[in-house]
Amino acid sequence: MNRVTTRHDAIQPSAPTPKPAGSGPGRPQGSFGDLLKQAVTEINQLQNSADKAITNVQLGQSGSIHEAMIALEKADLSFRAMMQVRNKILEAYQEVMRMQV
Repeated sequence: MNRVTTRHDAIQPSAPTPKPAGSGPGRPQGSFGDLLKQAVTEINQLQNSADKAITNVQLGQSGSIHEAMIALEKADLSFRAMMQVRNKILEAYQEVMRMQV
C-alpha cells in the first residue's frame, strides 16, 4: 500500500522553541543575586537623592519641601518593600533548612 503524500503532510510548521525562563521583553537578565544587588543599589540611590533633597531645603538652595517629602517617602516605601522581600527570602530559606531529606 502506497501512501500518497499531500502538501499538508509534507510541510508542517515547526513548533516554536520555548524561551529560557529569564528571557523576553520586560524580564531582567541575570542571576537572582544580581537582581538583588541591583535592587539594593536602586534603593540606595533613592535614599541618597532624598538626603540631597532634604539638604537642599535646609540650606535654602533649589528645591521645595514638597519635593523633599516626596523623595523621602519614595525612599521609605522602597526600603520597606525591600525589607519585606528580605523577610520572605529568609522565611523560605528557613523552611528549606527545616525540610528533612
